[in-house]
Amino acid sequence: MNAPLLSTLGILFPESLVRSHPFAVLAAFVAINTMVYVTLSVAKALPKIWVRDYLPRGYERAETRSIYPDGER
Repeated sequence: MNAPLLSTLGILFPESLVRSHPFAVLAAFVAINTMVYVTLSVAKALPKIWVRDYLPRGYERAETRSIYPDGER
């Protein structure tokens, strides 16, 4: 493909448009939006982490009350 055909199809933007301030703002918005979307997608794909699983439990008994004294607490 040659350059005039690409520019008439709208695939390439003129340099004046690419270097303009509104285009830079739009590019920054798209970049931040993409990073947020990737972060949320990765967080959704990972297994859920429950904080309570890693904290000590305050409701465990010091001794077992089971009919099997050597059993687990």
